[in-house]
Amino acid sequence: MKTRLIVVLLPLALLGACVSSKKFTAQQNQFSQEKSAHAKTRQDLSDCENQRKIGENKIADLQSQLTALKDQNSFLKENNTQALKQLENLSVISSSQAESIKKSMENMGVKDNMIYSLQSSLAQRDSLNMALVMNLKGAIGNLDDKDINIKVDKGVVYIDISDKMLFKSGSYNITDRASEVLGKVATVLKNQKDIEFMVEGHTDNVPFSRGDLLDNWDLSVKRATAVVRVLQNKYGLNPSMMTAAGRSEYQPIGPNDTVEGRAANRRTRIVILPQLDQFFKLLERPGR
Repeated sequence: MKTRLIVVLLPLALLGACVSSKKFTAQQNQFSQEKSAHAKTRQDLSDCENQRKIGENKIADLQSQLTALKDQNSFLKENNTQALKQLENLSVISSSQAESIKKSMENMGVKDNMIYSLQSSLAQRDSLNMALVMNLKGAIGNLDDKDINIKVDKGVVYIDISDKMLFKSGSYNITDRASEVLGKVATVLKNQKDIEFMVEGHTDNVPFSRGDLLDNWDLSVKRATAVVRVLQNKYGLNPSMMTAAGRSEYQPIGPNDTVEGRAANRRTRIVILPQLDQFFKLLERPGR
């Protein structure tokens, strides 16, 4: 009987030993994993701590720089105040002059605004000039005609009309075709009531004398006044807004030693004068 009991208990003991060994191995593996995870967590914590210290150092550096800049700002303000006081104390500069310097320093922003306003006005003037040029070209038409040239140069509108179109050779009597062209120009100018303009006569350098015309000076002036009279008497432009001038041969736009150059120089130019009084008003100081 006892022998049977021993035989039965022995397998049970062996089975229990096997189960305990597997459980122990599993617990060891779990412990190793938890130990590794703990080590990684400690490393991450250490890295975060290092980053925090670096951030604190940067903040400290920035605070130091900010303090230094504030000190420099205070120093500069103090120096400006002392400089003004020194200017007041100098015998060559009175107290009122020092105050004027101070106001000038304070008004730099105002002057910048004035400059900006002037630049804006100049840009507006250029835009108006371009609009005027487009109106003139639209009114005249036939832009391929080499006898008429309309342009803007340095804020001034120029209308150049070849004398071949306006006058017969050596004459200052306006042709019928020229009268038609001047009528189209007059239509545009008449709509601009505040525009002043100058009519200039130009010649080449070939000596000229005929009847009451002594030279190219006489011829250029007579041609300018002939154009002005047509604009006034036939097309009703205000004579107080016009000026007639003769330039003779002394402002050529081409070489006088070629046929083409001399033909280009023989011209009548209408110059749209800029309204300078508007810009002088912009330059005036407030309350002046």
